Amino acid sequence: MRFHIITIFPDIFDSYLNESIIGRAIKNKLISVGFYNPRDFIKAPKNNYKPVDHKPYGGGPGMVMRAEPILKAVEAVFKKITNYELRITNKKNRKSKILIINFIPNAEKFTTTYAKTISKKYTDVVLICGRYEGIDARVDKILKTKKLSIGDYVLTGGEIPAMILVDCVSRQIEGVLGNYDSREEERVSSSEVYTRPEVLKYPFNSVQGKKSKNYKVPKVLLSGNHKDIEEWRKRDK
Repeated sequence: MRFHIITIFPDIFDSYLNESIIGRAIKNKLISVGFYNPRDFIKAPKNNYKPVDHKPYGGGPGMVMRAEPILKAVEAVFKKITNYELRITNKKNRKSKILIINFIPNAEKFTTTYAKTISKKYTDVVLICGRYEGIDARVDKILKTKKLSIGDYVLTGGEIPAMILVDCVSRQIEGVLGNYDSREEERVSSSEVYTRPEVLKYPFNSVQGKKSKNYKVPKVLLSGNHKDIEEWRKRDK
């Protein structure tokens, strides 16, 4: 799976993509993440200022991201995919399936079910990270983008939604998780989980007149009866 992220702030992703499971997946070449900054596709004037936004037609507050730099960035993605395919000797593997996503608040909600679809159906995912008041609507019309939302709220930009999608889709790719069955969505899970010690005494020290209390692991989890444990987890979901 190859992710192509179009953003004017690529450095935002550094820490997240270099750590933990996602960082390991990139290192093991199970996924790849590339960045395309729309500013790089603007011919700079003498003052070297590269504006990616402009005032909206019809008036209104804020600025709108221009279509041309984003479209040129997507063209660069297509070129890279084509060059990649030319290096593959097996003709059966030369047909890349590309999904282009634009994140907007009032679109279809992104779900784990759709993440599974992406992981099975596509080889390349292009993520357009909007900013300001949004992106010139002609980008969606020209590229036939898939519009997605991660929730009923507004964020400063599309970078966080892009991270969420990369994380969720990557989990569906075999080998990314140490144990493929450890995906919570594939097993009976509970909102309550416990580990050692069996009895937790808290507060650790009596303070402000409060006495320590013992917090115990539910007995069913200590029983060894797998049937009862699974039933308990189902009731707690």
